[in-house]
Amino acid sequence: MNIILFSRRIRGVTHLNLSHPLAKGLIVGGLVMTLGLAFTFGMQFGQRSIESSAGGLPAHWSQRIAEQQLEVEQVRAQVQQRIDGLAARLGLMNAHVIRLDALGKRLTKIANIDDREFNFDVEPATGGPEAAGIGAEIPDLSALISNFEARLSLRDAQLSTLEQLIMQRELREQIMPDGRPVRRGFISSYFGDRQDPFSGHQSFHRGVDFAGQFDDDVIAVAAGVVTFSGERAGYGNVVEITHGDGYVTRYGHNKSNVVQLGETVTRGHLLARMGSTGRSTGPHLHFEVLRNGRQVNPLTYIND
Repeated sequence: MNIILFSRRIRGVTHLNLSHPLAKGLIVGGLVMTLGLAFTFGMQFGQRSIESSAGGLPAHWSQRIAEQQLEVEQVRAQVQQRIDGLAARLGLMNAHVIRLDALGKRLTKIANIDDREFNFDVEPATGGPEAAGIGAEIPDLSALISNFEARLSLRDAQLSTLEQLIMQRELREQIMPDGRPVRRGFISSYFGDRQDPFSGHQSFHRGVDFAGQFDDDVIAVAAGVVTFSGERAGYGNVVEITHGDGYVTRYGHNKSNVVQLGETVTRGHLLARMGSTGRSTGPHLHFEVLRNGRQVNPLTYIND
C-alpha cells in the first residue's frame, strides 16, 4: 500500500510505502504514543475529579450523621419520657393497691370476718384456659393502665363506703343503750304503774330504780355527750346523756355528779356517785331511757 503526499514546498510528489517495515513501525509507534498520552491524561483528569469531589463528601455526610443522631436522641428522650410517665403511674397504682390492702385488712378486723375468707396478704387464686392473643403495644399498655386505674378508683370508693357503713354500725352499737347503769345493786322498782312511795296513790313510774349504797358508781350504758349535769326538780342531782339516733338516758338522785356539761363519755364511763337527792326514800339510782323524747322501758336495754 502506497500513500502519495503532495507538497508545494518540495514541488513534487512523495511516495510513502506503508508495507515497508519502517513505515509500519512508525505507525504503530505513533498509535502507542497517542494511546499512552490519552491514558495518562485521562488518569490525571479522573484523579483530579475524584480529589475535587472527595473534598466535599466528609462535610456532607458528617452533617447528615449529626442530624440523624439528633433525631435519635429526640426519639430516645420522648420514649424515656413515656416510660417515666408509665413508671410514675404504676408507682401510684402500687401505692393505691397497698392502701386498699390495708383498708381491707382493717375492715376485715372491724367486721370480725374470718381471715381465711379475706386474706389480703395472699394473691387470690385465678385460672382458666388461655385464648390466643397478641402482645400489647405501648398505646395498648397505656389504655390497660388507665382501665386498671379506673377499676382501682371504683374499688377504693366501694371499700370506703363499706368502711363508713361498718363505722356507722359500730357507732350505732356504741350509742345503743345496753347494760346496767350500776356495778352492783338490785332493781327496787320497775317501769310502769306502781303505788307512789310518798302519797300512796297509783302513779306511773317512768324509769327503773336500782337500790345500792351511798357513793356507789353510776356508769354510762352507752357512748354519748353530757347534755345536762345539775339539779332538777324531783330528780335531785341528775346527769342526762344524749347518744344520738334519738336516744337519751337519765341518771337521777345522785349524791354528786362527776361529769360536766359537754363532756364526751363512753360505755362504762363513771358519771356520778349514788345518793338520795331529790324525791327519794334512800340511796338508789333512778334510770330512764328516752327514745325520740318519750320514756320507754329500760329493761329492754338492760343486759342482766
